[in-house]
This record gives sequence, C-alpha cells and structure tokens, in this order.
Amino acid sequence: MLFSSIALVVAVGCVLGHAGMPSERVTTCVDGVVHRLSCELSGVISVQTSLYGGEDSVTCNDGGKAESSNTGCSDGAVADIVKKKCNGKRVCELSSSDLGVSGSCGGTTKYLHTTYTCLPAFHHVTCEHSLAHLQCGEEQVILVYGAEYGRRDRTTCVHSRPDSQIQNISCLNPTSKVAERCDGKNSCLIKAGNSEFGDPCYGTYKYLEVAYTCNYFQDQLT
Repeated sequence: MLFSSIALVVAVGCVLGHAGMPSERVTTCVDGVVHRLSCELSGVISVQTSLYGGEDSVTCNDGGKAESSNTGCSDGAVADIVKKKCNGKRVCELSSSDLGVSGSCGGTTKYLHTTYTCLPAFHHVTCEHSLAHLQCGEEQVILVYGAEYGRRDRTTCVHSRPDSQIQNISCLNPTSKVAERCDGKNSCLIKAGNSEFGDPCYGTYKYLEVAYTCNYFQDQLT
C-alpha cells in the first residue's frame, strides 16, 4: 500500500509488466488536492508512472486542457513514493504535500500525474494478533504477489486503538514469508504478529497486507 524484490510494490509491478492490461490515468491540477487512485471493483493498484510537473508529460492550464510542459521540475523519486504508498491497495489517496514536492516547480502550474493498472487480485488485510486465512477455490492454488507487515495509513485496523498507536504511517516491512508459507497451497493460515515478521515500528499497532491470486494447479506446472 510497499513498499526488497519480494516487496508488494515491486512484485505487483513486475507481474503487470507482462499482463497487457489497460491503464488508468489521474491528473490532479492543484497542489494539495487529493490525488485518488482506485481499483475498488477490479483488484489492486499497480502504479506504472507518476510525475510531478513536466518531464514530457502533461500539465493543466486554466481551461483544464492538457498540454506540453516545463521539463525541469519532475522529481524522479516521485514514482517510487507513489508506488510505496499505493501498490497493492484497492484505493489510495495522497497529495503533492505527501510526496515532499509541493511548490518545487517554481512558477509553473503544479500537477501530479499518475498512470496505473488494476491487477486482478485479492487484497487481504489482517489486524495484528489475528490470523490471516488465504483461500482459493477447488483445484486452485495460491500465488502471492507480495505482502507487507506494518502500517501506512491511519484508517486501517484502528478500532479502540489510542492515537499514539496509529500515528506512524511510515512503518513498512515487506516480507517474503507469506509467499514461502502459502504459494502452491489451496489454503493457508498465518498469524499477523511480531513473532512472525519482527517489529518494524515499536509501539505502533500493525497489520498484514497481502495481494494474491488463485491459479488452477495445472497453471503452476506450465
């Protein structure tokens, strides 16, 4: 939501690189305004590109028409940040201020432009101290795209939790343990807890996020 080569942010992107799926595009034309990516009806987000400013992309004039822009103000780190925040999630909301780039383009029109695809996958979230149960249909097996243990928002797994336990949203610990434990099985049970994944942020109440799909067993052999 992710970001190691086993990380959710990398794994999801790699799979989609060969999927040939249609891209969605979102351009937010004002600094600080919510930039919303959504795959609510069709899987999980996989960001392809994300630019702030120019770099042979688009900007927004007063009429909302896309046109060529200044090529000197796009931060190459922006795409990585957006991927870490959004990949593997069904919905992701952020703004230029979340990326630390607000106002960095001088007098040019500010905008954030992202292209992404919706990966057909299950998005499973399990709160700390609970059991994650991954399940596929008959004659199908699990293929984990990626998993993370930690916290990257203040809205997931917050019931009855004090503010002090949900403030750290930069707590990301990509893990390969879920794939090692579950890949190739019809169902899989794994505990969302520090005993399994270590403690990436002491004092923060965490959760396990997993993106996976179900393949027919024969597909695993070809």
